[in-house]
Amino acid sequence: MRVYVSRDFPRKGIDMLLDQGIETTVWEQDRPQTREELIRNVKGYDALFCASTDKIDSHFLRESKHLKMISQFAAGYDNIDLKEATRQGIIVANTPDVMRDATADIAFTLMLAVSRKICYMHKKIIRGEWDYFRPKANLGRELSKATIGIVGMGSIGMEMAKRCKAAYEMEILYTGHRQNEFAEKLYNARKVSLEELCQKSDVISVHCPLTDETRGMFDMSWFKKMKPSAIFINTARGTIHREEDLIEALQKGYIWGAGLDVTDPEPMDKDNPLLEMENVAVVPHIGSSTIQARDAMSRLAAENILDFVAGKKIKNLLNPEVLEG
Repeated sequence: MRVYVSRDFPRKGIDMLLDQGIETTVWEQDRPQTREELIRNVKGYDALFCASTDKIDSHFLRESKHLKMISQFAAGYDNIDLKEATRQGIIVANTPDVMRDATADIAFTLMLAVSRKICYMHKKIIRGEWDYFRPKANLGRELSKATIGIVGMGSIGMEMAKRCKAAYEMEILYTGHRQNEFAEKLYNARKVSLEELCQKSDVISVHCPLTDETRGMFDMSWFKKMKPSAIFINTARGTIHREEDLIEALQKGYIWGAGLDVTDPEPMDKDNPLLEMENVAVVPHIGSSTIQARDAMSRLAAENILDFVAGKKIKNLLNPEVLEG
């Protein structure tokens, strides 16, 4: 078994592979590979240990049909053409759940940062604009007993609900395909339609996966349904909201503020008007950026490969039909 690793990931997972005698090659340059570079470099390897920013599309997979397995260092896998991988008989696995605390922390932090205009006020100090006291200037909003609408009550949504309930006694609304009885019992959460969630929530926090259904979901029509005092938070995928519509919604006062860990495109242009807005906080996709989360992701990606090598059940298998066939 030979494994190609597309980035210089935390050593925990790499060392696990090496300790089991698996030949492992790591791309160590401080830049991502192009798709064509990755196609060339993965030749002669059995498995690919990759990042969610690697473009594993139909072209890559047709050129890399020798691969037996792809183990992705991420929970999301919208960068992978899963149907084509399945057609080629390539097993695909991911690393879910281990970054739920880290990502929920970022969502909660963004909510606080927007509500008190933290990023904007910090920049005022840097610009030398902290001068005298203005009683009515730069006022934020308090969150105690506010209503939060969680779009996607999965593991990260659950952690966000826990934080909001414990810290601010917030009312929890949620929407999604499945009813979450656990959230309803623990946090008195209530499942509602997306329309009701947008109309009633003081904060809307997005935690759903990127799919054909959710791509571009939050557009102007939905921003107009929100309260003028609403805060929109997205820590899932940037293409779930339409950025031009979000900018306009903020400029015209359809919503009050926004906190983003994800943007469209990424990286965000330094001249994007969102970066200068008073009620906006943007961070560069750091939801899983903790030592604990990244180590756990590396370990889990390696475990997927080791389970495959040992003939064990792969816990995070995304296309089991490959094995069934």
